[in-house]
Amino acid sequence: MAFLAGKMVLAVEAGAPNNGAGDGTTGRVKKTRIRGRDYPYVSAQAFRRWLRDTMTAAGSVPSPTERVGKAQGKAQKATTAADPIQYVDDDLFGYMKATARSDDAATTVRDTPFMVGTFLAVEPVRPTEDFGVMSRNISDPVLHAHEFYTADLAAPFLLDVPRVGTFTLQAANGSGRANYLDEKTALAVASAVQAGATTQTFRDHTAVRLPLAPRRERVAVLFEGLAELAGGAKKALHYGDRVPALLVMVPMAGGVNPLGFVIDGAADGTGLQVRGDVLRGELAAWQGEWEPPVLVGWRPGFRDVLRKQFEADLAEEITAGTVVIDHPRTVLLALAARVRSGQHDAWFDDPAR
Repeated sequence: MAFLAGKMVLAVEAGAPNNGAGDGTTGRVKKTRIRGRDYPYVSAQAFRRWLRDTMTAAGSVPSPTERVGKAQGKAQKATTAADPIQYVDDDLFGYMKATARSDDAATTVRDTPFMVGTFLAVEPVRPTEDFGVMSRNISDPVLHAHEFYTADLAAPFLLDVPRVGTFTLQAANGSGRANYLDEKTALAVASAVQAGATTQTFRDHTAVRLPLAPRRERVAVLFEGLAELAGGAKKALHYGDRVPALLVMVPMAGGVNPLGFVIDGAADGTGLQVRGDVLRGELAAWQGEWEPPVLVGWRPGFRDVLRKQFEADLAEEITAGTVVIDHPRTVLLALAARVRSGQHDAWFDDPAR
């Protein structure tokens, strides 16, 4: 198997974890309208920022960022160091960096091996507008307002494991795919930073690949970051736990995610549904393309009625060990440990066809 497909749920209670553009003195949460009703969401960019910051707090060294284009009338942009060989976040989360080189511009691109969708509320929610006053030791109070909401937010994710620590090259003649390192410097940089880096053919392109040990470590660090996830806006007023309340993961041979309808919102708008019968149907349809066990992380106390029904629907699979259920943190840390120890080394190469 080469891909780890998943879907996760964040439980937001009276929170405002990701804010949109303000409206005068009112802070608005991000939300979209679907069939005339509001659905709050957390953007993939915000979630990836939380994950990057969590990994940094745990000791991962983040890629330094640079803002360019401050002059009025010029394009403004911010980029990282664009060095995926040295920095784990540049490798896992990708980047695009355009730099001036002599009389032309060079663009270095790394699209992400770790793909995440938008965390969309599973049911329509009307955010509450909270009114506030700042009047401490001032004669003319300042009025302000902001929104918050309670909702379960769900999003799919996909990790392309063989691409972690693997970087396709663009040849000097300009040939090669857009996701590249420059052939003139890639080998020198890779050799200097990671002894033992090699060149090989990867998905029909020439690539430089880090040794297996640091590639294992990068995947393990990603899972450990998810297990300790923290972040979000307005923590002083609306602090909330961001560790996933529920997640399901399954190793897949290809980049298909079969979990989209296993965790979603009920058609009648009544909230979260987690369907064991749908999971069984998807696994049957993709027989031979996935590897057991399906890993389910479910926090105690979260949607207990749904959990009991899910476990009843999949009693046979749970007994057989095809589906394993535990706390999300336990599931993720155990998976990280197995990856680090080499038990999932087969995931780091595309399966033979």
